[in-house]
Order: sequence, then structure tokens, then C-alpha cells
Amino acid sequence: MRHARTKRARGPALTNVDAALATMSADELRDVVREVIRELDASARTRVVSALVEQAARGTSGWLPAAVTDAQLAEAITFVRAAVQVHHADPADVDEYLALGSRAFLGKDYTSAHRIFGALLPPLGDGDIHLGQDELVDEVLGADTGACAAQYVVSAYMLAPVNERAAAVRAAIRAVRGLGHFWEPLREMERVAIEPLPELEDFLPRWRVLIASPPADARGSTWDSREDRWRREVIARLEGPRGLAMNARSTRRAEDVRAWCSSVVATGDWRSALQAFGEAAALVADDVRLSAELFDGAAAAAQQLGLEDVPARLERAWRTAPSELRLRRWLGSSTSTATLREHVAAALDACPPEAVGQRALLHVLAGALTSAAGLLAEAPDLGWSSGDHPGRLLFPLFASMLGAPRPPAWSSSAAELDAPECVVAPPIEALVMRAEVDVAADPPVQATLLAAMRTAAERRLAAVTTHKRRRHYGHAAELVATCVACDATAESARWAVGLAAVYRGFPALRGELERALGEP
Repeated sequence: MRHARTKRARGPALTNVDAALATMSADELRDVVREVIRELDASARTRVVSALVEQAARGTSGWLPAAVTDAQLAEAITFVRAAVQVHHADPADVDEYLALGSRAFLGKDYTSAHRIFGALLPPLGDGDIHLGQDELVDEVLGADTGACAAQYVVSAYMLAPVNERAAAVRAAIRAVRGLGHFWEPLREMERVAIEPLPELEDFLPRWRVLIASPPADARGSTWDSREDRWRREVIARLEGPRGLAMNARSTRRAEDVRAWCSSVVATGDWRSALQAFGEAAALVADDVRLSAELFDGAAAAAQQLGLEDVPARLERAWRTAPSELRLRRWLGSSTSTATLREHVAAALDACPPEAVGQRALLHVLAGALTSAAGLLAEAPDLGWSSGDHPGRLLFPLFASMLGAPRPPAWSSSAAELDAPECVVAPPIEALVMRAEVDVAADPPVQATLLAAMRTAAERRLAAVTTHKRRRHYGHAAELVATCVACDATAESARWAVGLAAVYRGFPALRGELERALGEP
């Protein structure tokens, strides 16, 4: 499948294009499009022409592309047979015949589209025809093979008798599975269809019956298969949240439970959502991570309903599966500094010993900065990218407390996949301010924090050089520079110079130190 391109901000150039297009007549615009198409390379030309033809076919004018002739159809089939025989084809030729199949499809000639795609797509997906690509055929083709695969499946739907459509669709999907994921085949078919799928209301129950049982090789598996997604999609179409609820109750599988709750949330009925999350959590009580995720959802629903027990729900979610994100949500629900401190004390008693990052945050919020500094000084010298490494949190936080700017590349641990967006997890700095933690008037504590930061920086330097982690030299150098920024004294400068001398045999590291410190 083709990957989405990164979106760019609309600048003056695009604004000028919009303004120019608004002033052009239809004939002028056609002339420009023709000229631009001539300047494109083969791959880009295929994409643009396909988009133009599809847009015109989907318009209200009733226009359809030229019909595919018998000679063109025969030529395409002959080409595929020859390409399979020699296991190779020119990408430009393949683009041409895929475009021919799409042209037939857009012209509602489903028989020709089915024959062309049915001949060409399976050997492309199975690797029987090599196009000179390194991995995926999309690397060398201009045609969207995923869309072509979906058009092939729709063609199979259109051509099959009503009572055979379900089997025909499944067979078509299997034939082109190397080119399309088809996680939601109904949505994919409707996305490319040039007209409404006929007798869909008759197809859906037949489709559901056909895919009711998992494949033999998937029975007993807890993994979410393609057929599992298919079943959820058709259940949602036929019965909505009620049907998804029955499915989740019978299977108790994670994705089935998630789909049920998500479908209820999508209705905007937050009271029903609250009930669904509660029942779902009971269904999967043995899975603590999923249970906590569902408790998160229940808290979000309770917040939408304006209930007073939101903090208690957030606390339950954190206690079920502690994470920094859940901890910040719970603590952020505190209505006062006193309540926050009570929650911090309770969390310290319950926080798992291995959750060092969370314990570090709790020590800071409790005002036990010396204990937090001890966690930083003893932190692993590798693994800083881990979400629960105390250095990720404490180093920039201590730097901020000591008056140095926080390095922009550092942040709180990454958001988790179970985050309900309507429950706010305040930034760490906001929690520190609410807890009224201040070291400005306590020089001994300041010295303890700086000493811990230097120890962490020294250990990080030793680790990245000993283990040849060259990609992390820049991070180690930033730690050193941050320590210097926290204490702009001659003693700090001597410390940094001494470290540079120790590692003078590592020119790449020395360069990073010079860059971070801003001096040769």
C-alpha cells in the first residue's frame, strides 16, 4: 500500500496557485494540465492521469472512459503470460496495463477489469513478476496497486451471482493479498466503487456467515487476524454497538472489547460508554494492561458526564497498570495542593519498585529532592530512551530548577496508546508548580542536584564510549553542557575541560562536546 506523504504548511506559492486557478477558464486550465502532464516522468504521469480519469468518471457529467477493446484485453493477457514465464517485466508496461484495468473498471466494464487485474495482480503480489524493485512494487510503479486490488475485488462482487458473492469476494481478496491489506474490506470496496454496491443488504449477512469461523491455522490464537477484523466490520454494519457487545462478551478478546467500547463512544452516548467500559473491564480482568486502558476510558466518560468520582477512577487505572501518563492524569485531577500531596504520598506507597521514573517524579512532588537526586545518580548509564529511565525526567527538571534552559529535545515519556484524549495529563512542570516545590533558597539541595547531574553525565560518557554508542555521543555531550549551564563557574568549566581531556581519544565525541559547549 502506498504510504501517506508528510503534510507541508501552505506557503505563498500554494496561495498563489489557488488564486491563479480561480482566475482561469476551463479551457485555459485544460491547456495547462496537458502541458504539465507532458513534463512528468512516467511514474508521475501515470498517477496524474489516473487521478484525472477517476475524477471525471466520478463526476456528475455521466462521462465514462473509452471502452477497452477485445484486442487490448487480449494484448494484456498475453503480456502477463510472457512476464510470468520470464519472471520479469518493465514497470512502465505494468503501469500501462494496470491503467487499462482501472479504465475498464471506471467504465463499469467489470468483466474486462476482472480479467486484467486477475491476470496481473496475483503474480505481482506473489513475486512471480519482478520489476527491478528492492522490496515493494510501489517503489517502481506509478499505479496505486492497493486501489487496483480493491477494484479487482469490487469487480468480483459485481460479476458474481448474489448467492455466490461472499465466496467470490473472499477468493478475490486472497488472490491479491500481497498487494492490499483489506483490514476492512467493506470500506475498501466502497472507497473505490464507481457506483453503489448492489444488493449490499443481502450480501452482508451472507458475508458474515462465511467468515464466522476463524481459519484452521488461527483457531485458539489470541492474535487479531484479518478475519477477526472482517467479522467486527460486518457486525458493526449489521447490528452496531449492540452486536459488537455480544461479540465481545462471547470472545473476551482484546480487540473485540476495544471495538465494542469505541463504537459506543462514537455514538456520543457517554452514559452508555461508561457502562460499556465498566462491563468490558470485568470481562478482561485477567489482562491488567487492557483493564487499565478500559478504566481510562471509564474515567473519560465520567468526566464527560461531570461525575465527581473522576479522580478515583483515574487512581484505579493507575493502580491497575502504573504508568507515568496515568500517574500524571491522576495527580492532575487533584483540586488543591493539599490534595495533590495526599495523592503523592499514597502513590509512593503503591508505586512498584521497578517503576523508577514514576518514583522519581513522586519524590520530586513530595519535596524529597535528595531522594530523587539519588535515583538520578544511580540510574543506568544506558537506556536513556526508555520511558521509565529517571534521567529523562529528572535531568531536564533539575536543570530547570537550577536556572538552565530545558533542552528542547527532551520531554516527558511518550504518550501511551491507551490515552483517552479528553482526560488531561498535565505537564510535569505544571505538577511541580502546583506542588510548590522550590529549591531557589536551599543551596545545599542545589549542590546535591548538580552533583547528581554531573554523576549521571560522567556515567553516560563512559557508557557510550565503552559500548561504542556513537549515535549517542551528542546526547552525552548535551548532558555535560547542561551541567555547565546550571553552574557558570570556573569550577564547572574545569570539570568540563577535564572530561574532554579524558576522552581526547574519541574525536567524534570531542566534536560533540565542542558543539554543545559552544567553544573549540
